[in-house]
Amino acid sequence: MYPVDHSPADEAFLLDLLNTTPVVDGVQRDLLDGDPGRAWLRDHGGDGSAAEQQATRTARNALQAVARGDEPARSLAPLLSDVRLAPAIGDDGISWIPTDVPPARGLAVRAVLAWDAVRRTHPGRLRPCANDECALFLLDRSKPNRARWCSMATCGNRMKARRHHERTRAGASGPESRG
Repeated sequence: MYPVDHSPADEAFLLDLLNTTPVVDGVQRDLLDGDPGRAWLRDHGGDGSAAEQQATRTARNALQAVARGDEPARSLAPLLSDVRLAPAIGDDGISWIPTDVPPARGLAVRAVLAWDAVRRTHPGRLRPCANDECALFLLDRSKPNRARWCSMATCGNRMKARRHHERTRAGASGPESRG
């Protein structure tokens, strides 16, 4: 298994996993489905087995619900059942390594532990995109903690253009335009 610590790789893995349900052409997709999903698992350090696919999907769905505020953090407890941590001492200090985790649950456990590390080190910065038509998540790294969209180039521009259009339309139907 891998050490439990707060690393950029674990943050990236968590965000990649949370974002495996994008909306494409108005339809939500599941990037963990089928052969492409098994390839995704292998690309992220898993073995791509059907059992791993199911365990990782279950963890992803639970983490998405917690990140959206639909479920409390305690709902993640079943994902860590039977997980034990062992200390590993190195030059940089102590890290904790999960033990006795079946390989099929390795990525699921990694995701939950990465979520906890993000929650502790960056409280309130993992959130869903503010675009209601988007199913992606973001980790706000901005100093003022005001990022709202998964991508300024897509959702941010789309939402700003929509608000501008609504303001323009509302202004056109105002008292002075009625004439």
